[in-house]
Amino acid sequence: MIGISTYCLIEEPLPVALDRLSGLTGLIEVMDEGPHFVDSPELFESYSADFILHAPYHGMNIACLFEAVRKASVEVMTDCFARAAEIGAAVVLHPGYFAWEQEREQATGQFAKSLDELSCAARDLSVAFSFENMGNMNFFNLRTPEDLALIEGQRFTLDVGHANLNRCLPRFLGTHFTHLHLHDNDGKRDTHSPVGEGTIGFSAVMAAMRREHATAVVEVKQFDGAVASLMALEGM
Repeated sequence: MIGISTYCLIEEPLPVALDRLSGLTGLIEVMDEGPHFVDSPELFESYSADFILHAPYHGMNIACLFEAVRKASVEVMTDCFARAAEIGAAVVLHPGYFAWEQEREQATGQFAKSLDELSCAARDLSVAFSFENMGNMNFFNLRTPEDLALIEGQRFTLDVGHANLNRCLPRFLGTHFTHLHLHDNDGKRDTHSPVGEGTIGFSAVMAAMRREHATAVVEVKQFDGAVASLMALEGM
């Protein structure tokens, strides 16, 4: 199933975004921060769509060498899990980052600690979660297929735009993933452009999605572009 992320309506209140998107698709991924921060599950009771929560990521770093920051980030993720459990939603997480190349090994240890804690919380709450691959910014975890070992077999969300920026989308399409973020770019900037306005070959993406029986959401900046992308992808 292909849905749409509320990212395209982030400037609107969440109820408005859900009203507009629920008329277009049965799968909505909520960008759970800023204007769309989810502080109560009650809003979702009036919708029949399936939901995914994209956990907060601004200011979060579950691989941080500062233990207080790492623990606080895990606490924010765990709170997101609790809200997701009430909604019946899965959760997508960012995998953290390190500030200096010399810190990579320590940051990997911090991430492993966070992964253990998040896995325990998810089991307790019966919530499924996955990690998303990052774009072409130095020191972010999980940028290439080789980095998948970091998440130790945990579910994986393939962001095709981010993979295109790192010149490794074809290799990522050969891996196992459970969810997709669909948007286009020119291979240089993370523009979250509509499908067809960049260099990504979406026929191969759709074939891999069907092979993996994965879900997917369009994560385009503008509403009209998101709707056009959904229509284009459903025709492939």
